[in-house]
Amino acid sequence: MRRDLTAPEPCVRVRVPAKVNLFLAVRGRRADGFHELVTVFQSVSLYDSLRVGFAGPPGRGHHPAARRRMRVLLSHDAGDAIPSGADNLAVKAARVLGEVANVIDLAVVDDRANTLASPDDKDVSTAPATVIELRKGIPVAGGMAGGSADAAGTLLALNELWACGLSREELRDIAARLGSDVPFCVVGGTALATGRGTHIAQVLCRGTYHWVVCQAAEPLSTAEVYRAWDRYCQPSEVEPDAVLQALRNSDAEALGAALTNDLEPAAFALRPELADHKRALREAGALGVVLSGSGPTLLALAEDEAEAKRIAGEVAGLFSAVSVARSPVGGPEVTPC
Repeated sequence: MRRDLTAPEPCVRVRVPAKVNLFLAVRGRRADGFHELVTVFQSVSLYDSLRVGFAGPPGRGHHPAARRRMRVLLSHDAGDAIPSGADNLAVKAARVLGEVANVIDLAVVDDRANTLASPDDKDVSTAPATVIELRKGIPVAGGMAGGSADAAGTLLALNELWACGLSREELRDIAARLGSDVPFCVVGGTALATGRGTHIAQVLCRGTYHWVVCQAAEPLSTAEVYRAWDRYCQPSEVEPDAVLQALRNSDAEALGAALTNDLEPAAFALRPELADHKRALREAGALGVVLSGSGPTLLALAEDEAEAKRIAGEVAGLFSAVSVARSPVGGPEVTPC
């Protein structure tokens, strides 16, 4: 019989939104191997949900001495699409936070501390553990920061569960160690980011925007897209002014015209059909179409929700999944279970 891995309490839930890049300019390759970026992030109403709690005999996970040997267990509903062990960004986030906050002593935690134990594994009932239960609603490897959102949600949840007492700013600093999109996912909203995407300033956004989110059947590796950019593309000097002005003025038509992603030529070189699909979305009446991050998800901006639903119905046959979403939405929502 399958056992519930989480104790009745304490337990924390987090709902964390996806992100879109309304503007993404690549300035060139940095000395550290990353790329210098200027991007405008915005949270959009597609969500991953996490439920995080302690497992083991009552009280075992609560005692500070026990937590030093805390195991981190992950379960999710994405099948083979994402890793379940140490390579998962949520698990990496737990490890980093545990080390920084002196909750987990990585020197004494064995290699199985970051793998998913079977629900019938006897160690689950005897060893202190933190269990992360992940439910995916953000496209996997779609350029919408699904993994980064999970890492951000884990940091926020465990900051509460483990009583780390860290501020959002401190969590953003930790998030930068995990990935370029993770610091934004900690706060959400609308922001201008520079550097490798980790230097963030919130920006003014008025109005609500409606999107047709078009998912491709096959994922596209971010690393592969950036390698293609290095081969085929040159640094860009385009600025985000037109996007920022459209957001300030609540002007969806102007925003559609200003949507920019310098990674599109690289992604389209790898997946030529994406260029055809972008053209089809424009012909269907979208105000603008942009590749989401490194792709392969395409985002089509519509005049309103009704128009977004009409466009979604017209192009549904071109994609593995099509949905309608709005932006901006707030950042991660943290609540007790």
